[in-house]
Formats: sequence, structure tokens, C-alpha cells
Amino acid sequence: MNAIHHSLPADRRFPSDAAARRVRPGVAALVCCATLLLPVLTVAAAPIALDADQQRAFGVELVAPISADETLSRRYPAEVAVPNRQLRVVAAPQSGVLETLRVAEGESVAAGQVLAELRSPEVVDTQSAYLESVIRLELAESELARDRKLHQEGIIAERRLLESQSKQREFANLLDQRRQLLELAGLAPKDIATLTRTRRLTSTLSVRAPISGIVLEQMVSTGQSVATAAPLYRIAELDPLWLEIHVPVDQLQGLVVGAPVWLTRQETTGKVVTIGRMVHGQDQGVLVRAEIHEGVARLRPGQFVEVQLIAPIGPSEIGQISSASRGASTQSWRLPASALVRQSGAVHIFVAREGGFEALPVTVLAQEEQSAVVQGTLNAGDQIAISGVVAIKAVWLGGE
Repeated sequence: MNAIHHSLPADRRFPSDAAARRVRPGVAALVCCATLLLPVLTVAAAPIALDADQQRAFGVELVAPISADETLSRRYPAEVAVPNRQLRVVAAPQSGVLETLRVAEGESVAAGQVLAELRSPEVVDTQSAYLESVIRLELAESELARDRKLHQEGIIAERRLLESQSKQREFANLLDQRRQLLELAGLAPKDIATLTRTRRLTSTLSVRAPISGIVLEQMVSTGQSVATAAPLYRIAELDPLWLEIHVPVDQLQGLVVGAPVWLTRQETTGKVVTIGRMVHGQDQGVLVRAEIHEGVARLRPGQFVEVQLIAPIGPSEIGQISSASRGASTQSWRLPASALVRQSGAVHIFVAREGGFEALPVTVLAQEEQSAVVQGTLNAGDQIAISGVVAIKAVWLGGE
């Protein structure tokens, strides 16, 4: 979780720049006048002389840069969904009337547990056909055993024996077929074994859970007449879960399968498992699906959450270094967005030096919600101005 901690949004890791908006009225007027009188100048690298009293007057606030090897996207809405492989719809195996519903929405169920009982005349006919096949097979096996003995004694011809064997195989195949029909009707193997032993028909059919999980939805009520294959319940395993995110097509750069996803309010992570290839017409977004294992107990299918995509800073981003920062270390840093100053098409930050500040050119690798990932000749011990930067810029340009 240390890596995730360093990836938290900047508003959790840096002090607010509200002080930059509370400059004393007299100082603000001075800065405003100085700015209006300034000609358009070329930026130089001369030091900016500001003593401690002036910095306090300008409301300057300093922070240290934070090393960054990944970027955070803006916040996107994501819908919590159940993976397809973990979702089952329980349907009525035969038409009939629902006598009992034993579970309801929200309950946990185990695989094989009885969910409902259905009274169906059709299942009686299916059982009758099965028992008929059982009796015919028993008779055919008895005749085969007798003919085999008579053939060994030379009493009957081999053709008679072959006919008996063929008849026995025919009834055995018919019995297997009707056993499968009973299984499709919802009878468990032990129920079929009981029927074979007792020869007792029943019109009540038990509907069982195919998997262990949570009942997400009950679609019927007790006493309702249902047709074959009518849906009764939706059951799902809720670990893991999916997050379905619509990401603008122009924001997909750098996103790869396996990239982490940060849930901002739940403070947990998932991983991207698929990146769609189709752009949805309504929002020009691409479906990005992430899978989450940690913290699933705090999520519900159908719930909307806020997520941020975490992308590593690769060689392509590092290669974007401008000519102003050639030769800089390839290390990247995260700073509050308020620290950035734009002048003559270049981006600078003000780094505290003895007796004032230095205007340091940097390359912006990524713009985040309230922070930016930059590259320049920085060290972890440097102090960067994040408030009062307008006043510093005025002094900087006024000294040209």
C-alpha cells in the first residue's frame, strides 16, 4: 500500500493554496500595479531576491516535491457489477404453481439448497415414463440372462441371444434418456434414486441453487403460476466484483491491462482487466473494466462509485522533456497545480534559494485534478512555492 499512498490525490498530500488568495490588500495593490507596468519580456534565469519579510507579506507557502512514478487521472464514475461467470438465473424447470419460496432477496444460499417448491403435473408424466423404462429394462435384462443360459445349453440359436442383447441395450438407452429428462426437470440424483427404489410418484418439484452466493433478486411470488424456464431468482457470488468505467477515448493513453484503479472514497484498489475497443456514441467513452478483490463487502452491485485510473510514467512521457530542461534527471515529481507558472510558452516553478527564489523550468508530464507531475532539476530537499506565486512572478519579471 506504500505505492498507493504516494499515488493519492494531491489534495490529501499538500497543504491548501488558499493563502495565495488571501494576500494583504496593500500588497495585492502593489503586485497589481507592478504587473500592469511590466512590458512583455523574455524570461531569464536570474535569481529572484525576496527576503523573509517580503515572503511573509506575499503569503508565500512552501512544500517539498514528492517523487512520482505514476499519474492519477481525474475522477470517473464507475458502476459496480457482478462478473458474468459468477451470476446465475434460476429458472422453473417445469411449468406449474409455486407452492413455497424458501429464500428472499439478500439472503445467502449454498449450492444445492432448496430455493422453492413447484407443483407440476408435467413432472408426474416424466416420472411415469422413467419408471416404465425401469420396468422394461428389468424385464429385458431378465430375458437376456435366460437366453444366455439357454444358448450355453444349446437350446436356442445365437440369433435369439443377439436379439435379446439388442433389446436390452435399447431399453438401457431409453432409461438413460428419461433419467436425463428428470435431471432437466430439476430432480437431484438422490431424488431419482429414491424414485427408482420406492416407485412413488410426486407432483412437487424442488428448485435448488446452482451455486453458493447471495440472492440478488426474487422475480416471482408464492402461488404464482409459471411456465417452463420462467426466471425465479438471480443469484451471484460477490467476490470479486467488477467496476465498469466509461473513459473518454482521448484519455486512454498509457492505460494498460493490469493498471491499478483507485476507489477514492472506499480507499481500496482494483486492477484493469479489459479495455474496450468500441467507442460508445452517447458519451464518446470506452468501457474500461476493473476487477476488485479488497473491500468488496462495502460495495453493492448497481452502486456507482468514484475511481481514478493510475498509469505508470513511461519512457514516452519522459521523452517529452523540453529544450529548457535538457540534461535534467529522469526522475519525475508531483507538485500542487498552484506551483506552476506559465510564461512565454514555458512552464516554471519557484524554488527557494538563499535570499530568494530561482525560476526553474520544468516539463509537465501529466496534469491531475489538483496536482501536476513534472520533470526538472529538482531534489527531494527543495522547497517549492505554492502560494504567493503571482507576487513572486511580478518581482521576477520586474527584475528583468
